[in-house]
Amino acid sequence: MVDLDSEVPPLPPRYRFRDLLLGDQGWQSDDRVQVEFYMNENTFKERLKLFFIKNQRSSLRIRLFNFSLKLLSCFLYIVRVLLDDPTQGLGCKELNRSCSTNQNYTPGTIDWSPIIWVNRSLPLWGLQVSVAVISLFETLLLSYLSYKGNIWEQILRIPFLLEIINAVPFIITIFWPVLRNLFIPVFLNCWLAKHALENMINDLHRAIQRTQSAMFNQVLILISTLLCLIFTCICGIQHLERAGNRLTLFDSLYFCIVTFSTVGFGDVTPKIWPSKLLVVIMICVALVVLPIQFEQLAYLWMERQKSGGNYSRYRAQTEKHVVLCVSSLKIDLLMDFLNEFYAHPRLQDYYVVILCPTEMDAQVRRVLQIPMWSQRVIYLQGSALKDQDLLRAKMDDAEACFILSSRCEVDRTAADHQTILRAWAVKDFAPNCPLYVQILKPENKFHIKFADHVVCEEEFKYAMLALNCICPATSTLITLLVHTSRGQECQQSPEQWQKMYGRCSGNEVYHINLEESTFFAEYEGKSFTYASFHAHKKFGVCLIGVRKEDNKNILLNPGPRYIMSSTDICFYINITKEENSAFKKQEKHRKKHESKLSYHGASRLPVHSIIASMGTVAIDLQDTGCRASSGATLALPPDGGKEGRRPSIAPVLEVADSSSLQTCDLLSDQSEDETTPSDDEVSAGLEYAKGYPPYSPYIGSSPTFCHLLHEKVPFCCLRLDKGCQHNYYEDAKAYGFKNKLIIVAAETAGNGLYNFIVPLRAYYRPKKELNPIVLLLDNPPDMHFLDAICWFPMVYYMVGSIDNLDDLLRCGVTFAANMVVVDKESTMSAEEDYMADAKTIVNVQTLFRLFSSLSIITELTHPANMRFMQFRAKDCYSLALSKLEKKEREKGSNLAFMFRLPFAAGRVFSISMLDTLLYQSFVKDYMISITRLLLGLDTTPGSGFLCSMKITEEDLWIRTYARLYQKLCSSTGDIPIGVYRTESQKLATSESQISISVEEWEDTKDTKEQFSYRGNHRNSTSSDQSDHPLLRRKSMQWARRLSRRAPRHSGKTAEKINQQRMNLYRRSERQELAELVKNRMKHLGLSPAGYDEMNDHQNTLSYILINPSPDTRLELNDIVYLIRPDPLTYVPNAAPSRKDSFCNTVGQDTREETQL
Repeated sequence: MVDLDSEVPPLPPRYRFRDLLLGDQGWQSDDRVQVEFYMNENTFKERLKLFFIKNQRSSLRIRLFNFSLKLLSCFLYIVRVLLDDPTQGLGCKELNRSCSTNQNYTPGTIDWSPIIWVNRSLPLWGLQVSVAVISLFETLLLSYLSYKGNIWEQILRIPFLLEIINAVPFIITIFWPVLRNLFIPVFLNCWLAKHALENMINDLHRAIQRTQSAMFNQVLILISTLLCLIFTCICGIQHLERAGNRLTLFDSLYFCIVTFSTVGFGDVTPKIWPSKLLVVIMICVALVVLPIQFEQLAYLWMERQKSGGNYSRYRAQTEKHVVLCVSSLKIDLLMDFLNEFYAHPRLQDYYVVILCPTEMDAQVRRVLQIPMWSQRVIYLQGSALKDQDLLRAKMDDAEACFILSSRCEVDRTAADHQTILRAWAVKDFAPNCPLYVQILKPENKFHIKFADHVVCEEEFKYAMLALNCICPATSTLITLLVHTSRGQECQQSPEQWQKMYGRCSGNEVYHINLEESTFFAEYEGKSFTYASFHAHKKFGVCLIGVRKEDNKNILLNPGPRYIMSSTDICFYINITKEENSAFKKQEKHRKKHESKLSYHGASRLPVHSIIASMGTVAIDLQDTGCRASSGATLALPPDGGKEGRRPSIAPVLEVADSSSLQTCDLLSDQSEDETTPSDDEVSAGLEYAKGYPPYSPYIGSSPTFCHLLHEKVPFCCLRLDKGCQHNYYEDAKAYGFKNKLIIVAAETAGNGLYNFIVPLRAYYRPKKELNPIVLLLDNPPDMHFLDAICWFPMVYYMVGSIDNLDDLLRCGVTFAANMVVVDKESTMSAEEDYMADAKTIVNVQTLFRLFSSLSIITELTHPANMRFMQFRAKDCYSLALSKLEKKEREKGSNLAFMFRLPFAAGRVFSISMLDTLLYQSFVKDYMISITRLLLGLDTTPGSGFLCSMKITEEDLWIRTYARLYQKLCSSTGDIPIGVYRTESQKLATSESQISISVEEWEDTKDTKEQFSYRGNHRNSTSSDQSDHPLLRRKSMQWARRLSRRAPRHSGKTAEKINQQRMNLYRRSERQELAELVKNRMKHLGLSPAGYDEMNDHQNTLSYILINPSPDTRLELNDIVYLIRPDPLTYVPNAAPSRKDSFCNTVGQDTREETQL
């Protein structure tokens, strides 16, 4: 074995640890050489250059000293002029003793002696010589230090020549005393002072590391140039006129001002030609120099107007302001922000600073010139990535910074990247400034998690569209909640629905501390449902959620188990917040005819009688347990109809009773079909598990407890229109779904589409009510997206387009419950802004004409385009609503489009409506959290969820919204927040009325023509007969008769006839479209049995009543929005319970297998 120690050479003595400790000096004999760097800076010239030129602070001191010397020399010249008297002699009698002050000169000759010689006292001469020597030495030193090889470049510079003219003669007088009284143009030092001032300003900017505006520098140069011109002219005229009018300095100043201002009184004029020549020269110089300076100043002023200048540091420290950062500023975006931001009273004194890299367009410029905005909005052209621009906006002093994405970009990912960089730049520059960021795609959200508030557009959009399918008009509900309104829209309208809808739209979400609240303070120690019900009964407010003092999570309807605490923050829906409300105590005793509720907006409180509010609780207390029923109705008490007495409702308990809660256990309330799967479900493998999705398509998605499959579906089985080795189905009809479909038409399967599926597969949705989801995509989805959706039951995709009728029929549009049309990213940008929705609108209109019974939910880029949805050009009611919208917009309403029927019914939605959610978060920092909880984007343990129930004939015994509130709170703990109501249009005419009117107009005199028409029609081919059904022949026949008989009747009758004719024409047109659809279905091998071509919803209107008054009457088919308690909150105390017809809409089983 080789000895390793023998192969290792010993260390040199200087590397031994012992020698290092003992200080071995052997290293000193090493041949290493020490190298010194930057030796060139150690020379005398480099040190001088460093002091006089390179170092900003020392150079600034030198410039300031030079500037002071020049001003001192000018001051000494003025002193010399004031002390000099030209009448006392020439001042140099030694050189010309023959000269006399009394010598007479012929006219036209000039006595040059007063011009060449002056009277300079010895002390003044000494001061001027000292100043000249110092100035000349400094000039020569700086010329030497800045010498770069060309000496003539240094000598021929104008400052150097002026310095030689002003300083060298004084130095000569030291050696030749007889020249001590020689005139020297010291006043030219004013130009050297101007040059020193410019250099001093530049050094000042370098020294303090701060860039002053170019406008300030240019104004300073202009003023100094003008002063130098005037001073030069004053001193020159005064000195030359020593041989003429002998003007004083003041007379010369007066002459220059009058001359340069082009007034020219003529009382003071130069007498000799040298002074006249000087005036001509100075005027020419002024005409050349000053226009150049003014031109540069005007150019800088125009550039300043484009860029917006700076936000004053003094204003930033004394006034509050927020900064809005955008890629491009559109007028719609600007007005939405300003209207929503300044809608809050406490924000009226805030300034808004807009930081945008593009130039302000004409529309924005006109708006910002309005006095209401010009005093509060400041536009700065600049980039958030530049610290100089952030400094101009005073970002470090801002109260908040809003960073908005450009949603009209074709590449939305690139737009997000720009937003992320802006957020990073602002956070780096002003770490303490609160950030409010809007992001487009959910996969980019985790990059800006540090922001205080983030709104992801695609997350909110798809979640809202998904809830629209199970809770109608959720998008309208959320939009109205996040908009600021006073509830005064359309209160003068004769239409009752418009008045109710407009008044209820003023409801918003507010917060208050329980112990400080008049609404809720008396319910401390009571259950949440008890506080919510009694606050609504007494004040008309809807308590929807709470937040503990030591917890940041908001709980929506935590249920009857939650006990209210004095430190809780209460969140409620009302017309106005409690701090702005006045409370008037009502009389305790009312007459019976005054027992009805009255509600008059934000300033009045609900008035109700003792019988209406308390009697239903006191008499005939029923069993509070849930009752079994086959339908989702509110169970009627068995003796409710006896003796003509109003049925009673169980009381809302102050503290939850465990027995009653167990009987209403939402998780254990199962129908027999769900608790015991059928043989078909077992054989088909339809048993679902509850758990968290094992795969999320992007980082940052909130985990949601969902219905999942035990095993993921192969990707081939997700394709709806193509069979595979596992199944042979090629269209939606072949699958035999029990529930109607939900179809989503999108361009691509983005990660945001995942948020459409999750709310529809949430664990609190009953299994039997799950609707199959079909994604109709223009482009095939990516594999990672398929990995995310393959765990969800009944989710399929199909490559196709809504432009193609065959694709629509294959994906099952004829038996779909809802069709969601998502705005395509490729069409969001157009040359004309509002044309971005053109393709979507026309396609949806085609769908509406082909499948009139289909519920279509459409997303648009611009809210103004919703007036084209389901467009009917000659519909009088739509025209009336159009005029109403214009009137509301003229009144300054932020929701002028709210009365459009598609928006009120929840059939159209624009994501730009949710921009106000981000703006409101500045005042209400909880609005984003509450909206995410309502939409199911976040799931907080113990927080409820949004759902709905439909009022049927069996539920009408409840009668009023107040009694419904009590019934829900006492039975299941649900909190109602609004009503979705559908009514028939008064101006519309139904199909039955049309047919009856047509029969009344039948005339027996036209029988011959009728038979001849039928005879001619019999001679046609069989294909013509199939193309023209009997109904179409009759409609055409009666339309002709109505047109011939119309002149015989009055104007009102003629209008009725025209309306009937249009309805008949529309009906016959629908017949043609129906034939087209059926023929295509037969061609594709699909059965046309499920196609209902005559079902039309054009004669109905729907709208939302948010937190209606307690006395609002319930109507048939009303849909009530509910916030239902979290079923998992009852799991620890869950026990076998009875089934209630009202509870079985949830239907969950806690004992099912959970898959993680």
